Amino acid sequence: MTTATPHTPDAMRASQPSSLLERRTIGLAIIVVALLITIWLSFAVGANKMPMPEVWEGFRAHDDSEAAIIIWSLRIPRTVAGLLVGAAYGVAGALIQAMTRNPLADPGILGVNADAGFAVTVGVGVFGIGSVSGYIRFAFIGAAAATILVYLIGAVGGTANPVTLVLAGVALAAVLGGVTTFLTLIDPDAFESIRNWGLGSIARTSLEDTLMVAPFVAVGLLISIGLSGSLNSIALGDDLAASLGTRVARARVWGIIAVTLLAGGATALTGGIGFVGLMVPHVVRWLVGPDQRWIIMYSIFAAPVLVLAADVIGRVIASPGEIEVGVVTAIIGAPVLITLVRRRKASGL
Repeated sequence: MTTATPHTPDAMRASQPSSLLERRTIGLAIIVVALLITIWLSFAVGANKMPMPEVWEGFRAHDDSEAAIIIWSLRIPRTVAGLLVGAAYGVAGALIQAMTRNPLADPGILGVNADAGFAVTVGVGVFGIGSVSGYIRFAFIGAAAATILVYLIGAVGGTANPVTLVLAGVALAAVLGGVTTFLTLIDPDAFESIRNWGLGSIARTSLEDTLMVAPFVAVGLLISIGLSGSLNSIALGDDLAASLGTRVARARVWGIIAVTLLAGGATALTGGIGFVGLMVPHVVRWLVGPDQRWIIMYSIFAAPVLVLAADVIGRVIASPGEIEVGVVTAIIGAPVLITLVRRRKASGL
């Protein structure tokens, strides 16, 4: 009786799962390191560049010194906001792509951001809201309405069609975006805050506002992680997922709740940052494969890297001013979207 050597087919098959797990773990560690680097850049880079010793001194002092004021009043709030909304948009995009089985779907393309912005605009114009706490309620209503409406349109006649979902989302985003612009032009003074808010910025967020949104995003992330196993089954098709024991309808309801919490909370805080939910899950899928558990985990850490890097780039190229994060991600995202559409292997999950 001979023992299997490392070169036998049995040994090679046994080593494949271990090798894949090792690659995914190393990749996740690299992304975490990249996140730590972008956090440091977010603290150190700006109109006033600060070397690391000065950054640490600002953290430690927490007094009236210039370094402490810059760190605690400006850079900590925007960095925390970037971490939060980055994770929210990235995971929301991963959820939508999995639920629709469309790798080119994201909260922006499916109209979630536009509907949340429209709802906030109505809240400002009709109810006179003027704070993030007020934005949150209307943004959640708008995000939920958009997700449900687009899915219902896509599911007309049976199972949701990914192409129809994207077309419905783009159409909804275009209509609501146009109506929002029209409303803001009617009374520019009343909607001045909306125009600034709608650019997609983390620069004007306060730590208090971010902490107000954080519980909603945290719940959305927990739901997403809990759904990841069911999403793997749904990616195979509704019928096969049901035959495997997955409650497809219930999973999609929880998915809609999670997307609403994530995209609604992030949009309420920043006004909507485009392409993050599209690019990050898609690139992550190339790295880790179709397993939604790993896609969601990677997105939690990789999406904040993109948001914080875009924020730093916006500060550097327009110094001493800055370009809003939403503008930078749109500039980056447009050519990336074209590349994704042209890649044949990007057409399916």
